[in-house]
Amino acid sequence: MTIRFDNRVAIVTGAGGGLGRAYALALAERGAKVLVNDLGGARDGSGSSLSAAQAVVDEIVAAGGEAMANGASVTDAVAVEKMVAFVKERWGRIDVLINNAGILRDKTFAKMSLDDFRQVVDVHLMGSVTCTKAVWETMREQAFGRILMTTSSSGLYGNFGQANYGAAKLGLVGLMKTLSLEGAKYNVRCNTIAPVAATRMTEDLMPPEMLAKMGAETVMPAALFLVSNDAPSNAIVNAGAGGFERAYVTLTRGIHVDHADMTPENIAARWDEISDRNGEIVPDTGAAQGMMALGGMR
Repeated sequence: MTIRFDNRVAIVTGAGGGLGRAYALALAERGAKVLVNDLGGARDGSGSSLSAAQAVVDEIVAAGGEAMANGASVTDAVAVEKMVAFVKERWGRIDVLINNAGILRDKTFAKMSLDDFRQVVDVHLMGSVTCTKAVWETMREQAFGRILMTTSSSGLYGNFGQANYGAAKLGLVGLMKTLSLEGAKYNVRCNTIAPVAATRMTEDLMPPEMLAKMGAETVMPAALFLVSNDAPSNAIVNAGAGGFERAYVTLTRGIHVDHADMTPENIAARWDEISDRNGEIVPDTGAAQGMMALGGMR
């Protein structure tokens, strides 16, 4: 079955280039009306310009689609609310939100200023919170919504020199997991993509021969599936260079001991047993994990 977005309205942040541009073009090609949001700043978040977003809109319109450009910073709640209100006034609804906007300020933690840390968290994590909050009630009221967060291997597994980026990106996984629960009864589904792609964010992090295999178009298929009518919810999907994998936050079977054995020495002695991944599980909720701990999992 062909995945289409006819009569759907989508907002894509950071869509002036790279992944966001690929998402916006593909959504429009498949029938969506698209709000192309991009601050138009440098990779570290400085500066602004609407030209990048408008160029993508021009591409969509030239191909027969419908789109609008917007230059709001995702960290500016008032500007984001105005953006959302404008989309609703123009097109009547909002069905899809792809939180893609981001910046990089890579340094080792020893050399990283608190401002470098805070700015990256503000854009990636709080920017996604701000945009999601702005569309949340609309999606609940219309009983339809598809929200995509953008995490990273840096958040899921760590990367040298990216403490700020990794912290923000794993925070988005936690946000997605809770929103997928809270949105379920309203048919609002929330997922997370972990892209590996050749963009200006990664152009100096990988060798050219590797980047050549990692165009934004290699991530786009997973992103569009995760915001489609039949999308799952609470999924983390790694995508890029032709590879598509699903990531999980797992829990080992561990041990369950009586009060007398609750000592650091016993933890040390049984560390290998606690760490054994045979039979590991994926709890449905944090509360479920808590109940497992209370009752013992073995």
